[in-house]
Amino acid sequence: MSLELFNLTGKTALVTGGTHGLGMAIAMGLAKAGAKIVINDVSKEKLEQAVKDYAAKGITAHTYLFDVTNEMDVIAGIAKIEKEVAPIDILVNNAGIIKRVPMEDMDVADWELVLKIDLTGPFIMAKSVIKGMMARKSGKIINMCSMMSEVGRPSVGAYAAAKGGLKMLTKNMASEWGKHNVQINGIGPGYFATEQTAPIREDGHPFNEFILKRTPADRWGNPEDLEGAAIFLASKASDFVNGHILYVDGGILATLGKHSGEN
Repeated sequence: MSLELFNLTGKTALVTGGTHGLGMAIAMGLAKAGAKIVINDVSKEKLEQAVKDYAAKGITAHTYLFDVTNEMDVIAGIAKIEKEVAPIDILVNNAGIIKRVPMEDMDVADWELVLKIDLTGPFIMAKSVIKGMMARKSGKIINMCSMMSEVGRPSVGAYAAAKGGLKMLTKNMASEWGKHNVQINGIGPGYFATEQTAPIREDGHPFNEFILKRTPADRWGNPEDLEGAAIFLASKASDFVNGHILYVDGGILATLGKHSGEN
């Protein structure tokens, strides 16, 4: 198989919330495959720091300040990107939040905020780029789903509801837009070693032990582990893959985990 199938040279990728963490890892992976990178955020400070972080890796990141939950803001942002950089060939809906609160104690306002950012945001973003993709008869949309698109855990009810909804939104986008040669798929990350998870990854921490016992790979994911999945779903290699959620989880969803007598 030719590596040309995975070549993104000449393509422009917009990664929402690509200022840090897994979003930045995905954007860097797409850049390594040749894509021109555009990122957005609602924080000017985060965008300014991200430019430096990308530059340290030899990557030029075009930055735009807009809110993925505000349709008028998104429309203006997309128009500016397409005027100043290029039409968007690849959209990665990565922006998201989580609020860890037992559902019986969760404020409705917090519930609605999580759904607005994690579910309505991807709908607004996709709606704002899809007509251009339709006209060009080409496009890739990658929605960042989660293991919580499949299973639940205490205290993440709003997040799980949003990510479960995003899984089905991905499938419905594929069913409506696939005929235009646009592929819409999702990535479901498992548990990854990031700055945010550092405190719970220390040796002896109960959650660290829990994750290692649940993961056949016997480790946390590294952000770079997402690069291959993102490049595949953004490239010609996935031209007949549509409505699929690719779980990059070290095998967690494939097993009940180890029991106490196993190594």
